[in-house]
Amino acid sequence: MNAQAVLRFAVGHSVFNASNVIEATGLTRSTVIGLCDYLIELGWIHQPEDARADPEYSKGRPARRFALRSDAGFVIGVDAGEHSITAAVANLRGEVLGRVRRSYGDQRFDSAVRLSVTCDAIDTVLADCAVPIEKVLASVFGIPSPTDSDGHSPVGQDGYWASMNPGLSDAFVTYGRVVVENDANLAAIAEQSVGIGQGTRSFAALLSGERFGAGLIMDGVLIRGQHGGAGEMRVLDLVDGVGSATGLAALARDWAQESKLTDAGGAASPMAELPRVDVTAESVLTAARNGDETSLAIVDRLGDRLARVCFVLASLLDVERVILVGAIAVAAGPIIDRARTVLAENFYAPIPEIAASELGADAVVLGAIQRGLALVQADPLGLVLVGLPLTATESVNL
Repeated sequence: MNAQAVLRFAVGHSVFNASNVIEATGLTRSTVIGLCDYLIELGWIHQPEDARADPEYSKGRPARRFALRSDAGFVIGVDAGEHSITAAVANLRGEVLGRVRRSYGDQRFDSAVRLSVTCDAIDTVLADCAVPIEKVLASVFGIPSPTDSDGHSPVGQDGYWASMNPGLSDAFVTYGRVVVENDANLAAIAEQSVGIGQGTRSFAALLSGERFGAGLIMDGVLIRGQHGGAGEMRVLDLVDGVGSATGLAALARDWAQESKLTDAGGAASPMAELPRVDVTAESVLTAARNGDETSLAIVDRLGDRLARVCFVLASLLDVERVILVGAIAVAAGPIIDRARTVLAENFYAPIPEIAASELGADAVVLGAIQRGLALVQADPLGLVLVGLPLTATESVNL
């Protein structure tokens, strides 16, 4: 228990001495020194060479200084979206050492394909970063569906939720402590920890790619709900001017294709000759910035939709800020501007602030890494793996 207390302190600090640990834990100096030596032997901490760099050093023999070994363990963060997966590995300082992205292709609803592609992505990033599996302390998966405390998802409408979570918590049991969490919840954790949500007591992290989904931080705490479904946006089916939980990226693509990419006067849009697969939300926004009338009309429609979604969140939860997260957030300035105007002109106060995340497409992955680091800080010694674990592929095949 004492070793756990000292190690928890080490995980949360950069460089420290015995006095720092004594103040935080109440342990005696001899106990702290003995435990630090023990943790050095286990490979968790080390002694930095330049002890005289300690701000408390004045003269004489410097106090021993200690620091966590960032390579004492690693965490895996995974964004397993509908169409693709991104797997990243980070050290105990949260530094991302590498990431790998893979597509599920046309078989994204096939459970075996999703597991196989996920295994390949994780095995590849670990190999690229030369991280042995026995040093993986936690693996956190973000998926576009709610999850219970065991990492399982309900079937959902047309089996969608279950197809997004083909038994991940069971398939990767050899990869440290496994957590399967809703992707929007992880995006909210990322914004709260390293994004623009820092210092904001109540906000919604709104994923808006293929579907709307919100991670909710209320009074500084992530809200999950009884079945892990807090922030699922099924209510949008019933909201006038919205009608579904289809996300902004999907709507931009669909509306651009439906319009045949021509302006009101019949002139060809800059995107008119693009192959269907190349019509994306980003291409629509680029055309809008260049003055394409059809694309500008789509941006207005997207802003109208976003304003109503934000007002629903503010009305139900009284959030002070809605943070648009995901890949679309990078270029979504015109959509947000339109939404702000619609809110100010058509809805009553209080209305939420709308902001674009600065984390880009990495929000879910970074949130997964932060969640993994929190697990390590809460129970570092309890996460040490014993024995010779299987590779991800072998685990799934079993």
